[in-house]
Amino acid sequence: MRKISIVLFVFLSLFTQNTMAQPDQTIANNFEFQLDKYLGTWYEIARFDHKFERGLEKVTATYSLRNDGKIKVLNQGYKNGKHKTAVGKARLKDAEKPRRLEVSFFLFFYAPYNILELDENYQYALIGSNTDDYLWILSRTPEMDPTTYQMLLDKAQKRGYDTQKLIKVVQ
Repeated sequence: MRKISIVLFVFLSLFTQNTMAQPDQTIANNFEFQLDKYLGTWYEIARFDHKFERGLEKVTATYSLRNDGKIKVLNQGYKNGKHKTAVGKARLKDAEKPRRLEVSFFLFFYAPYNILELDENYQYALIGSNTDDYLWILSRTPEMDPTTYQMLLDKAQKRGYDTQKLIKVVQ
């Protein structure tokens, strides 16, 4: 039981640390985030390396509404040619700040999902957490224009992220 408690403590601490230079900055408050436009399939263009995604290629995240008002999260990818899926759920953390969500893939343990940057046409997004340990660059298409990618790198660096740690995902 003690080992489980330690594992849970470490897991939760990963998502609650506040080491970012600008941890609370998501997309601009005057940007009217519309969840229905955010739903659908996103391609993972780049990410920080984590055990739960290590070795995955052709990664997508598909968001859809559930009957209970939460968001279904379907992450898919391929590892060594084998199709892998993870199904989770997300919820708005605060209705006043809809660009802050929480995502869970295990029971009732939720992790922050902060939309740091979002194209006004919902074509690309920069996603982070409450720490500088998690970062994703998402696109509606499997490939991203190099200028857009560089712009997102610059914005991530200004937020305190070490973009040298990003891994480009093979799509």
